[in-house]
Amino acid sequence: MIPCLKTSCNCAVYGILAAMNIILFETVPTDGFIPANDFRGEHIMRILKLAVGDSFQLGEIDGRQGLATITTVSPQGVWFSWNPQTSRPNMYPVTLLVAQVRPICMKRILREAVSLGVEQILVTGADTAEHSYQDAKLWSTGEYRKYLLDGAMQSACTGMSRIQFLKRVDDVVDGTWDFPGKLLLDNMLPGERLADFTYRGGRLVLAIGPERGWSDRERDVLVEGGFQPYTLGGRVLRTETACSAGVAVLLARMGLL
Repeated sequence: MIPCLKTSCNCAVYGILAAMNIILFETVPTDGFIPANDFRGEHIMRILKLAVGDSFQLGEIDGRQGLATITTVSPQGVWFSWNPQTSRPNMYPVTLLVAQVRPICMKRILREAVSLGVEQILVTGADTAEHSYQDAKLWSTGEYRKYLLDGAMQSACTGMSRIQFLKRVDDVVDGTWDFPGKLLLDNMLPGERLADFTYRGGRLVLAIGPERGWSDRERDVLVEGGFQPYTLGGRVLRTETACSAGVAVLLARMGLL
């Protein structure tokens, strides 16, 4: 769950202030008040420079959203009235299975995956990935939630990707997850272009390896588990680039972009 984050923070560190097209809370404050030391209050007052009578989009994660109108502004924060409407989160039936990479790269992957509307993110260890990545501060402190929230607010939708953690890719082919379509992006195996993929309905999972690629063992596990190899072309891409490009191409082939 995403914390309310009502304490002060250096928002520039997280890149959040420049990317809010909707202000999101787990639960919108019932008193209609956002403190100035909450990064969302700071965004409204310092970045948007909204005044009494101005409006902004406000919503609850995976829930309602609607137009909020500012009724009072003070050094302590902003007060607002809100007219919420029931809405669907509008996430797409795609799961991104991505191997652990450096935390600075993973932050971008999380943000962009949510922004693109990925329904679920499975983050897995990998044979060729640094084992220390799984114990990084990004995960151990829950910091990753900030980047999920950032992606949702960028998208102007209330939906947020679910996230789960796996020790290795073997865990995703043991029957726990049932996907009608399983796609493996890899430039070492012969496969069709992802741009030629034909969508036949149902949920899909797109597997993308770590910085040094999947091991031969992992490729065998994934292929034996029903994953079909696809390619984004002959160029070797960074994992974060492959995630954004791969998800975008897949959504386009699904008729969603």
